[in-house]
Amino acid sequence: MDLLGSILNSMQKPPSTSEAQKKAIKKHKEALEQKQKEEKNILNKFCRRVEEKISNFIMDGTKPYLQFDPMDQMYRSVIRDVATTAGGQVYSFGQEGIDRYCVVYLKEKGPSEDELTVRRAGGIWDDEKAAEMAQRRLDMEKQAALDNEEEKSRKRKHGKEELSGTFYKQKYAHLIGQEAAIDAAQKTNMNKSYGEVPSENKKDLRSIEQTMADIKAKKVKKAEIDKQMDREGSV
Repeated sequence: MDLLGSILNSMQKPPSTSEAQKKAIKKHKEALEQKQKEEKNILNKFCRRVEEKISNFIMDGTKPYLQFDPMDQMYRSVIRDVATTAGGQVYSFGQEGIDRYCVVYLKEKGPSEDELTVRRAGGIWDDEKAAEMAQRRLDMEKQAALDNEEEKSRKRKHGKEELSGTFYKQKYAHLIGQEAAIDAAQKTNMNKSYGEVPSENKKDLRSIEQTMADIKAKKVKKAEIDKQMDREGSV
């Protein structure tokens, strides 16, 4: 026997697996395979039920939505795949690992903003809640209309105040004082006189005939003066 053979023979051999251990390993493997097979069957049955529910929902076309119970992400992904393939749309609500659930809608009839708001806040959406939210939205629209009308009225009033001098008082009261601002905000009156002659005296009250006669008389008088000056110049 050579040196290498003696060394190998002197080494301790690994312990052999007993029959009991082999049976335990085999049993565990079979149990694992059986569990996986059962889970696969459960998932297949779930897929068939989901396909049937979603197909009936889409074919009916009268229901606003199809809501499923809270479930794990794996099952929710099945619902999403089936609904998307069938032409629907899916939303998920709730907290992951606690109460997260799926709701399927028709492709052309998705959830309203009110429904999304309620569901995302953890609320329950039903006919009673829909009526409550519709009334609340109507009240908000009425209040917005009233506020808009009040704003328009305030702007109209504000414009009148500018014309009457009130705006002037409000604008400069912090600089010259409230009383001084009131005294300064006087109504502007039209100046009826300019210089030393009143404007009433500047109006021409003559008729057209009288005006034409006066112009003709001035021309005749000017011609006589020019003629007289020519005669004096020739002498």
